[in-house]
Amino acid sequence: MSLIEVKQISKIYNTNSVPVTALDNVSLKIEKEEFTAIVGPSGSGKTTLLNMIGGLDNPTEGSIIINDTDISTFKTDEMISFRLKNIGFVFQAYNLIPVFSARENVEFIMLLQKISKEEREQRAIELLKAVDLGDKIDKKPTELSGGQQQRVAVARALASKPSFVLADEPTANLDSVTANNLLDLMEKLNEENKMTFVFSTHDSRVIERAHRVVTLRDGRIDSDKIQNELTAKKK
Repeated sequence: MSLIEVKQISKIYNTNSVPVTALDNVSLKIEKEEFTAIVGPSGSGKTTLLNMIGGLDNPTEGSIIINDTDISTFKTDEMISFRLKNIGFVFQAYNLIPVFSARENVEFIMLLQKISKEEREQRAIELLKAVDLGDKIDKKPTELSGGQQQRVAVARALASKPSFVLADEPTANLDSVTANNLLDLMEKLNEENKMTFVFSTHDSRVIERAHRVVTLRDGRIDSDKIQNELTAKKK
């Protein structure tokens, strides 16, 4: 059983009553522990595909199976509950709550899960230490660099103990050194913690590190290639 199975999904948006096809009959399987990049030019459908997998948008046609569950049939409240328990998100814009400290940002999803205060605090601190922010626990986002904010976002994504993490252009706002450090962290989490990562990206730094690269063009899969898993170690 695949962790994620996308089955013949299409997505059509009606913009000013003109239909625009963002995805056209796409099928894809992603297994546990993959480190996969979905790539393609602007408008190719990569972010739309990631949003479909994450339950942030619904396909016009087709289905999305996660852990043997068809999420494309869910109502809104069912989808919110499923995302909360199964999917971690890392966004380009970090999406941290500005009035919260790093610890409180990581804790927030656990608060929604109704986890006890003591367990929330302990896990948040452990995760922030794991992403090398043990000395920034009480800092607010405005007191952190872009790379540090993105590390908080990674810790937050892991807080719910998800089945996998979706990362939408996670390195787009970062300089090369910071981006490579973030990718080192994600690779470590993939290799040591067996965490599955799926990226939407046009960043060559991410593409070079990915173990599998799925290329979209005009809403369809143009190629699907397995890369040498030792690619990153050649850098």
